[in-house]
Amino acid sequence: MTPTTHERPPAAGDAVELSIGGMTCASCAARIERKLNKLDGVTASVNYATEKAKVTFPRDLDPVLLVAEVEKAGYTARLPEPAGAAPGATGEEPDELRPLRTRLITSVVLAVPVIALAMVPALQFTYWQWLSLTLAAPIVVYAGLPFHKAAWTNLRHGAATMDTLVSLGTIAAFGWSLWALFLGTAGTPGMTHGFDLTIARGDGTGDIYLEAAAGVTAFLLAGRYFETRSKRRAGAALRALLEMGAKDVAVLRDGAEERIPVDRLAVADLFVVRPGEKIATDGVVEEGSSAVDASMLTGESVPVEVGPGDTVTGATVNAGGRLVVRATRVGSDTRLAQMARLVEEAQTGKARVQRLADRISAVFVPAVIALAVGTLGFWLGTGSGAGAAFSAAVAVLIIACPCALGLATPTALLVGTGRGAQLGILIKGPEVLESTRRIDTVVLDKTGTVTEGRMTLVDVVTAAGEDPDEVLRLAGALENASEHPIAQAIARGAAERVGALPAPEEFANVEGLGVQGVVDGHAVLAGRPRLLAEWSQHLSDDLERALHAAQDAGRTAVAVGWDGKARAVLSVADVVKPTSAEAVSRLRALGLTPVLLTGDNETVARSVAAEVSVTEVVAEVLPAGKADVVRALQAEGKVVAMVGDGVNDAAALAQADLGLAMGTGTDVAIEAADLTLVRGDLRVAADAIRLSRRTLRTIRGNLFWAFAYNVAALPLAALGLLNPMIAGAAMALSSVFVVSNSLRLRRFR
Repeated sequence: MTPTTHERPPAAGDAVELSIGGMTCASCAARIERKLNKLDGVTASVNYATEKAKVTFPRDLDPVLLVAEVEKAGYTARLPEPAGAAPGATGEEPDELRPLRTRLITSVVLAVPVIALAMVPALQFTYWQWLSLTLAAPIVVYAGLPFHKAAWTNLRHGAATMDTLVSLGTIAAFGWSLWALFLGTAGTPGMTHGFDLTIARGDGTGDIYLEAAAGVTAFLLAGRYFETRSKRRAGAALRALLEMGAKDVAVLRDGAEERIPVDRLAVADLFVVRPGEKIATDGVVEEGSSAVDASMLTGESVPVEVGPGDTVTGATVNAGGRLVVRATRVGSDTRLAQMARLVEEAQTGKARVQRLADRISAVFVPAVIALAVGTLGFWLGTGSGAGAAFSAAVAVLIIACPCALGLATPTALLVGTGRGAQLGILIKGPEVLESTRRIDTVVLDKTGTVTEGRMTLVDVVTAAGEDPDEVLRLAGALENASEHPIAQAIARGAAERVGALPAPEEFANVEGLGVQGVVDGHAVLAGRPRLLAEWSQHLSDDLERALHAAQDAGRTAVAVGWDGKARAVLSVADVVKPTSAEAVSRLRALGLTPVLLTGDNETVARSVAAEVSVTEVVAEVLPAGKADVVRALQAEGKVVAMVGDGVNDAAALAQADLGLAMGTGTDVAIEAADLTLVRGDLRVAADAIRLSRRTLRTIRGNLFWAFAYNVAALPLAALGLLNPMIAGAAMALSSVFVVSNSLRLRRFR
């Protein structure tokens, strides 16, 4: 093997992450892992799903030697890109997918006429067998090359997988067909394969099996292509996460603003953040005050008030006034970059996928080979002649060729994922299904998943004699002039209840306290009770009780007054979605224990949990802590599903055994998850788990019957009683059964 060209390796250290290429199954990952771990002082963990190898090694070991060791095992490896290199500069994605797509198209186009000629006697013209050979040869030699290469690699390491069975079966079918055409009687003009299903012993010299070789290769290439395309998206969560940050920033230089790309920002630089802009990097506020919406990053539903001396985080949104911030962390040191690393580590640390077909093949393939060798020896020993002996031995290999096995997983996935899409459920790949069977705990993010994810006006308590609609009209008009999320929630709620709102005059924002202005000739105040108290507008006993009751329930209370008197207390909260309680009930019915997880405070979390009947609550958790909570549950032996929607959930979604992202959430969460729920309805999570479990059961049933048909026909092949039509009928019947069984998923409700 020619070693690949590598970039300059990282400085000798103690850890590196290699990108691995050429793996076709979980046993490949295990083989590479064993190879690396044999090196002195090296500890390696290889993940088949993400195609990454996490390696720790002695400081005196050149990382290039790790790459060489992987290449000795028959795979490719690549060191991390140098700092500043553009992602994907190596072109790895198109290089892997393009040839696979070309092989798939080639095999499908050529295999259709080969199968039709073999199965429909009416199409078998005088020299049809030679046309079949011409069409089948490129499929076996060119399109099937990935299976043959993988089988050779497995053979060198004493292993047997699905690739071994495919390669062995297709080569046996093609090789015997060549022998029958050129040295036997199959090449005779006018030869046909009729519908003779009688069991009779023959020497096989007139039989060809080109349709088996062509069909199996085409079916399995389709499965390999779609699986590879799905795996290529493993890094998309990281790219989406890093793209959440600001692209440029207004830096203050000698008192003037200068717009520069964010990657040129340095520690201690002063930069300006206007209302509605993303904060470019982590820093400390030097001037100004505002409300910062950090819900996407921290999960806190209530905006955070900041002023001089307060810290702010990059990628959060300035929802209020103008801020001048001094940068404290830039580039890879920011919280956003740290979250990207958390997502990557969580993805790499996931349990390796063990493909069911490979596990069965590991036993089935050696058994078939042993039976074929035994059959050959038996017939030679009984003096039946080399032709009959080889015919029976090759028939054993051909009937074991997994035509239905190639359809078992792709057809169930195709129907299952198609039905899921109709119900608003997107399943990323077959490895996802294995997790759904074992899930026993479901962690629910609060903001945007259980709740609406935005502030909503939920209650209006007025002083004696006050008209609630008038309170909402004046307060809503004043708050409508503010950009603060709580103010906008009040304005929305007021407009929905009383209609169009008047325009305020002399509007002013009172830093940290609220807003004031004139509406329809009334001097209106809205904000903290302290703001009203400064104007000698004190809350009555009833309003004080309403204020404390709202705060005890985890809501944000806003006092409203005008013309010298406190008039009302408005309550604002992130309300629970109407369907969340029913969704939790459905999840319990599936045998799952729900846990509410949030960055919000304990009071708010307990209030929401009580509303949806969840008893286990973990509150006030930072983004990094969410992944830690999932990890802790896994350490207790629990198999964890995580449902979330925000950037702050991405690491936990990747860490969980099964990640479910709300489609109404961020791209980062969606990319990090295994299942995407297109609608923002938590009930779909229960449907997704049910559908995934049903699809997995269908795949298992398909695999069982696919092997059962082969095993039932093996004795016939070993006894030399197998003719092409029986072989074709067995393969066709097993394939029809598998497809029919998969189509039952369309009735999922």
